[in-house]
Amino acid sequence: MKIEHIAMYVNDLESTREFFVKYLDAMSNDGYHNPKTNFRSYFLFFEDGAKLEIMNKPQLEDEAKPLARTGYIHMAFSVGSKEKVDFLTQQMKNDGYEVVSGPRTTGDGYYESCIIGIEGNQIELTI
Repeated sequence: MKIEHIAMYVNDLESTREFFVKYLDAMSNDGYHNPKTNFRSYFLFFEDGAKLEIMNKPQLEDEAKPLARTGYIHMAFSVGSKEKVDFLTQQMKNDGYEVVSGPRTTGDGYYESCIIGIEGNQIELTI
């Protein structure tokens, strides 16, 4: 068994798509639009076979996303090397995203950083 894909609703579909393509080398399909419901989505594909569906529809509720909460908290991306973690962390910081931790080696041995990425969602970068 494997996770087929992860999905998330977003306010700005195009900016979210660009974030994952620019920083995390996602490949995108051409998108889907249901004109009856105005639901729109893209599937983003990553090199290892992982998939992320980003979606939008009218009248989404956009609640606060505190750092410490129950439920979904972050998506972690293995970028291949310590140097790539450092590079992407700095690039995102330079582009205005908030770095909330790292880069650092955690107590359980991960080299990682955590960024408040697109629309307030936490993105973890690790080796």
